[in-house]
Amino acid sequence: MQSVGPYRFTHMLGTCPVGKAWAAIDEQGRFVTVAVLDAVAASTPGWREAFAGTANAMSQRPGGQAFAYADFFAAEPWAAYPAEAGQGAEKLFRALGQEYHPAPTENSGSPEDGGSTEPVTGVPRQVSGPPQSVSGPPQQVSAPPQPVSGAPLPTSGAPFAPWALHAGGLPTVPPAPTPSPATDAPQSPAPVSAAPADPPPYDPFNASARRIKPSEPPPRRTGLWAGLAALVLVAAVGSGVAIWSIAGKDQPDPYTPPTAIATASSGDAAAEPALKPWAQATLYSPEEHALAVAAPSLVFIEAVFTGYVRDTRTNALVYPRPVSFIRRCSGFVVSPDGHAVTNGSCVKPTEGHARWLAVDALARVLVQEKKLSAAQISTYIATNLAKVRFTGVEPTTEPTSAVYGQLNTAKGNVTEAPAIPAEIVRSLPEDSGNTALIKLAQGGLPAVELNPSASLAADASVRILAFTTTDVVFRNATYRPQSKLVTITGTSERGPVSFYLINEDLGTVSHGGIALDPAGRVAGLIYQDQASPDRANRAVLPASTIAALLAEAGVGNALGDSDKLYRGGLDAYFGGDSSSAITQLEGAAAASPANLLAQAYRQNAAERQRLESASRAQSDTLVLVLVGSAALLLIALVVLVVMLVRRRHH
Repeated sequence: MQSVGPYRFTHMLGTCPVGKAWAAIDEQGRFVTVAVLDAVAASTPGWREAFAGTANAMSQRPGGQAFAYADFFAAEPWAAYPAEAGQGAEKLFRALGQEYHPAPTENSGSPEDGGSTEPVTGVPRQVSGPPQSVSGPPQQVSAPPQPVSGAPLPTSGAPFAPWALHAGGLPTVPPAPTPSPATDAPQSPAPVSAAPADPPPYDPFNASARRIKPSEPPPRRTGLWAGLAALVLVAAVGSGVAIWSIAGKDQPDPYTPPTAIATASSGDAAAEPALKPWAQATLYSPEEHALAVAAPSLVFIEAVFTGYVRDTRTNALVYPRPVSFIRRCSGFVVSPDGHAVTNGSCVKPTEGHARWLAVDALARVLVQEKKLSAAQISTYIATNLAKVRFTGVEPTTEPTSAVYGQLNTAKGNVTEAPAIPAEIVRSLPEDSGNTALIKLAQGGLPAVELNPSASLAADASVRILAFTTTDVVFRNATYRPQSKLVTITGTSERGPVSFYLINEDLGTVSHGGIALDPAGRVAGLIYQDQASPDRANRAVLPASTIAALLAEAGVGNALGDSDKLYRGGLDAYFGGDSSSAITQLEGAAAASPANLLAQAYRQNAAERQRLESASRAQSDTLVLVLVGSAALLLIALVVLVVMLVRRRHH
């Protein structure tokens, strides 16, 4: 994913002839909008200065739009605006006098497919005078627009509107085809018949009428034979249709679960799991089966840190009130009693990283109090980071932290139910695995198995599973499980720990998620690629490191009775045994209410069983139709034989 400075782009917001507006996110998960001036425009004399001057003018104007961070000397100059302050990137381009086109809201492609902009020529200048109306039809453009020479005009007051050139031909409408005139062929006069000739004299011996008439034969019973033939035909056709229908129903069509919610039987509320494996993988495939096995164990982790920023030399408070920051990531339950594994730096960051996060949070508090501008945040952090400490209430105490976990659909900034309090059992530092074992204060949770000997190799495909969000507002964002098939691109090392690199990720809170093996077990933990400038979650730590962490803490990776019942029900469901699947999945859902997928798949199995019963009933009806048609055919044949015998005797 493309990035600039501390920001990583998530998707495109819009385009204009000289640049693009992006939605992006920083290392703390805060959302911004970034205006990026294209390299072609930046290399055109006057445009870079106009871009920087307009951004500064907007920032300094009372009530204007202040940027959070900017780099006007990059090959593609850019300016980032906090998302909560509105669409700052769009406002900057419109202040430059550009025609801004928002990107489509549907996910029809990657952000890189946003389309190319028109080439930019000339120097930005102030447009004088109102637009002139044009009379007459549009004319063909005979030559491209000529560049404007000269230096950019100085800015005074509101930002000026630079000039942008657009190229493109006028659409033409082909003339409608002219219908060919109709031609009327001349009509020939009708022939005139001659007058009738005189009749010949009457000859009694040459009369056409017979003098002796034979007796008439008995009337044919055509109606009876036609009725018998029609009866035989109907019986034959009905028998053929019945036979074809029964032959075609030997293998009933498989039940297709809905992609929105699982179907509920009468009197049973429909289950609404946060992740629907049948919608994220091929139906009844091993991939859907693996997702269904592992998904219930996925847990959303939120850690809140609170402390005081103090001067390093004097221990005096830099700010009189406590400062807090939030860390969010994914994890997975490894035992029914609530033990879970997640990313270490998420729940227990290093002292240096925690201090940086605290100073960043303090700078943003000062911006809210109008004591600091958004453009000064980076400078404030760089100036004060080495001069301060992040401590508890007393200078010798540690900052306080609180960890919470949520299953299924999760929401940020929640400390009450359904959030489950947790405590850190053990944590490995960044150079030794960067993983943590926590204990959720709730039992009976669905767990997942580890596969320490899972085979991972370059160019192999692996499915990852973690929490992600599409919300722009960070504080109360909603998070749901999501899966993606990725490719291993190579390996890397950090200290004694080796891990695998992958080509894509699931977002800023996906570290601590699961890399699955084909059976739905944990082949690895989603890991931060700390060598990457944006520290994206595009790495996988092998499951063997997780197994070592559990062994050190004396915690076993085991499945509970409800987990075994759930897996048995899934095996029956994907094997086509709906009756056994319903029984086992119903027991798993009752024993572990947090496993919403157990209830959803039970409802899917019940619906499939209902359709199978309806198919069997239809087959029985067709058998009766076949027997009746055969009986009618036999009766018709008997009647036909009797009629033929009677006719021969007459």
